[in-house]
Amino acid sequence: MQVTYFCLRNAIVSLQPPVFPAEPTQFSLTDYAVVRLTGEDRVKYLQGQVTCDVSALAPGQSSLGGHCDAKGKLWGDFRLYCLTDSLLLQTKRSLLARQLPELKKFAVFAKVDIQQSDWTSLAIAGTGTDGWVASQFGLGETGLIPQGMAVRVATDRWLLVCEQDPALTLPEGEPALWWALDILAGIPHLEAVHQGEYIPQMINLQALGGISFTKGCYMGQETVARAKYRGASNRSLFVLAGEATAPVASGDTLELQLGENWRRGGLVLNAWQQDGRVWLTAVLPKDTEADAVYRLKQEEGSRLHLQPLPYSLED
Repeated sequence: MQVTYFCLRNAIVSLQPPVFPAEPTQFSLTDYAVVRLTGEDRVKYLQGQVTCDVSALAPGQSSLGGHCDAKGKLWGDFRLYCLTDSLLLQTKRSLLARQLPELKKFAVFAKVDIQQSDWTSLAIAGTGTDGWVASQFGLGETGLIPQGMAVRVATDRWLLVCEQDPALTLPEGEPALWWALDILAGIPHLEAVHQGEYIPQMINLQALGGISFTKGCYMGQETVARAKYRGASNRSLFVLAGEATAPVASGDTLELQLGENWRRGGLVLNAWQQDGRVWLTAVLPKDTEADAVYRLKQEEGSRLHLQPLPYSLED
């Protein structure tokens, strides 16, 4: 049985989520790295490497996506920015040691240059951010800005990638809050500990517009197609919330309660903690019941419950 938003909304426990900023606030996202592709074959080359439809993007457009090995397991997820003269892949920094060499593997056969860049990754969130971006950059939706690009992730939530620091005159926020807002939105961010573990559907990329099923061949495409058309994927990304005092990190083990016993249930993808509260994403079996109770293996007294996803997992 495939779990969807409509059954998840019946989860029996709901905790106070992270507080959304009351005014436009900037976040310096140093955990992100940016890989820049240039050269006349950059679109064609990347089209054959990743899950999203690169050729469908015009300058000023963006997409989530995944980069897989030949077996369809992810080297990493990313956000793709299409600029006038280049493509930018924004991904977690910990992934690059393994992901970047794989991305470059066949570049010798194409007119493309692929390099890690020093472009700046920033985010802006808070009540009134849409209006602030409109007044600052003249944008109502995703588009190009001077020396970079801005992506509207959601209402009053924007990502910026810039060749130089734009020196915004906004209050600084803790980056952990931005990542927490992504957790609430069900947006995944793989870390190095997860590489080679999941196919794209297991982190819900299909629900976030990060997979094209009509673009043609790319690395790992057969596995991704089987997961859609033959139901070959039995896991999905879920949001959980609860209480825990021990530090929680990517790759930590979750245990599922079965009567008086507990068994291994999945791994933490991303986590946010504050004052004993925990919100996290984890890859779990699709048939997980809405009232399932989890705990962190390293803290037997912790308790975590499923929370609503803001999108459907139905194909």
